[in-house]
Amino acid sequence: MKKVMILIVAASTFMFACDKDKSEKTYKSDETTVFGGKAWSTITVKDDVPQQISLVLNDAVLNSAPAGTPGEMHNPANDFIIPLAPKALQTTLFKFIMLNWNPNGHEPEHIYTLPHFDMHFYQTSVNEVMEYTDQTKLNSEVPAGYIPANHISGPGVPMMGKHYIDATSGELNGQTFTQTFLYGSYDSKVVFYEPMITLDFLKNTTNFERSVPQPTKFEKAGYYPTKMKVVKYDGVTEIILSAFTKRQAS
Repeated sequence: MKKVMILIVAASTFMFACDKDKSEKTYKSDETTVFGGKAWSTITVKDDVPQQISLVLNDAVLNSAPAGTPGEMHNPANDFIIPLAPKALQTTLFKFIMLNWNPNGHEPEHIYTLPHFDMHFYQTSVNEVMEYTDQTKLNSEVPAGYIPANHISGPGVPMMGKHYIDATSGELNGQTFTQTFLYGSYDSKVVFYEPMITLDFLKNTTNFERSVPQPTKFEKAGYYPTKMKVVKYDGVTEIILSAFTKRQAS
């Protein structure tokens, strides 16, 4: 009888473990060619709650990112649209990722003028972003509370949005730029979250985690990321937004 009970407990434990594993699933998007490599996105959900959303770059992307010509800042040939898996569209507020390669960086001079990628996780569609051209809407400020404290705004960028930079970031306080986290808006509404990371950091970082600065108000109810990670393994580098927390509209 004792042996039978042990077998029953063992079987129950195994079935529970299987059910637990089945409850967490990862979905992959279509791949996009980026220079000599491939990029794609993944979404991991558990019981239909997002756990993490990732931009995945294989090593060939990082190793084939081209050097820019002297003075080159923005070249549309270095802009890429990375789709999201349908499950990501169903469980998060994000619609797609815009990946921008900046071989000579961009302004401000001597701060962000290092080779780096901008990774815009948009809450609006590609078609909407391509219509972000109205200068008044590009430069209109987001109301207090919807952007994290200590963030300062820069000029709006057509077909991208207005950027908000954390004034407490190391690169704005005497340190060399490696990675930072920005917010973006259009027409006074938050439309993207943006990890901005140097090529050198992506090539040489195996495991990194930081907090995502949080606003106190949210226009839309839904799940929002509170952590950003960079993880390298098996020939790929993942830029991950994780630790999703459910917020109410305010």
